[in-house]
Amino acid sequence: MGDTTTLDSAAVDRLRERIQREVDDGLAPAAQFALARHGELVAFESFGEADDDTRFNLFSCTKAWIAGVIWQLIGEGSISPDTRVVELLPDFGADGPSADVVGRITLEHLLTHTAGFPYAPLGPPRWSTRAGRLEQMRRWRLSWEPGELFEYHATAAHWVVAEMIDAVTGSDYRTVVRERITDPLGLPRFALGVPADEQGDVAELVPVGGVPSEAELVELFGTADLPLGEVTPDVLLAFNDPEIRAVGVPGGGGLGTAADLALYYQALLHDTGDLWDPAVLADGTGHVRCTHPVPLTGIPSTRTLGLVVAGDDGQSALRGMVHGVSAGTFGHNGAAGQLAWADPDSGLSFGFTISGVDRNFIREARRSAGIASRAAACAG
Repeated sequence: MGDTTTLDSAAVDRLRERIQREVDDGLAPAAQFALARHGELVAFESFGEADDDTRFNLFSCTKAWIAGVIWQLIGEGSISPDTRVVELLPDFGADGPSADVVGRITLEHLLTHTAGFPYAPLGPPRWSTRAGRLEQMRRWRLSWEPGELFEYHATAAHWVVAEMIDAVTGSDYRTVVRERITDPLGLPRFALGVPADEQGDVAELVPVGGVPSEAELVELFGTADLPLGEVTPDVLLAFNDPEIRAVGVPGGGGLGTAADLALYYQALLHDTGDLWDPAVLADGTGHVRCTHPVPLTGIPSTRTLGLVVAGDDGQSALRGMVHGVSAGTFGHNGAAGQLAWADPDSGLSFGFTISGVDRNFIREARRSAGIASRAAACAG
C-alpha cells in the first residue's frame, strides 16, 4: 500500500461511511473501493461479505482493458481506427439484410458505439467458440448507418473488436489481454474467461430493492415508459452462472477487484512500463471522437476510442464522473454500479465494485454519484 498521507483522511472516512451505509441497508452484500495515486495503491478496503481477495463481475469496466489492447496494436501499426471490420472479418454481415452497408463499419465506429447494431444477438451456445461467433455475425443487420447516431452497444460491438484482435494477433483475445496488459502490469487478479473451477473467489450477484415507481420515472424523465435496453437486472444476474463467467464476454465479462481497476487507471495515467505509444495513449484517454447525443439524456456522448471523458459542460455527473473531477477525467463504469476512472489533474484513480444488483436504477445512479463524488474529494 502506498502513502495514504497523499489523501484527505476525512474525505476517505466519508467515502467509507457512504459505502458502509449501502451494506447496512442491505443493498451491498459485498463491496470494495480502491484509490491510487503516483502509480501506487493508497487505499483499498472491502465491505460486507467481501475480503481483499474477493473478485467481482466488473461488467462494462472490462471495455477499458479491451481498449488498452487496441491502443497497443495501433501503436504497433497492426490496426488503425479507420480499419474496416470486413478487412479482417470478410464474412461479417455477409448474409444479413445490411450487407451493402456493413462494409463501411470501422474500428472507430465500434469503440465509439456508433456502429449501428447495439442489440445484435449473440449468446450461448454460439458465443463459446470463435466459429460460432463468426457464424452469428454473418447474419447481423444494422439499425442505422455507421457513424450516424450514438447508442450504447453493451456487448455486440466488443464481440467484433475481440474478433479483430484475434485476427490481427493470431491469438485468443482473452490470452492477449493477459499477456499484453495484466501480466506486464502485475495485475493477475483481473481476468477474462475464468474456468468454472477457479471462480470460488467471485462475489455472488444478489438482486436487491424494487423497481422505481411510475411517479419517480415521470418526475425524472417525463414518462414512465422507458426502454431498459439490453442491460436488465435479470441479464446481469445471469453472470452468476459459472459457464457464462467462463466465456469472458469482451464487453462486460471481466472479473477483478477494485484495486485492479484503480491500478490499471494509474497505468493509463503514467505508463511507467512503456506499454503504449504516448501519442496513441493520449488519444485513447483524451481525444473525444464522438459527441452524438446520448438517447436517454440528450447530452453529448464524449466518447474516445474506448472510454468516456468527463467534459467541461457541467454534465460530467451524467457520464458517471461526478462534478468534483477535472474535465479531462476519463474512465468507463460498469452495470450495477461498478465505477472506474482517473483524473489527470489530481492524479487520483478510483475503483469501486459491488455485488448488489439494484432493481431501482434511479437509486443506483444516485448511489454511484454519491460514492464517486466522495472519492473525488479524497484528492484533497
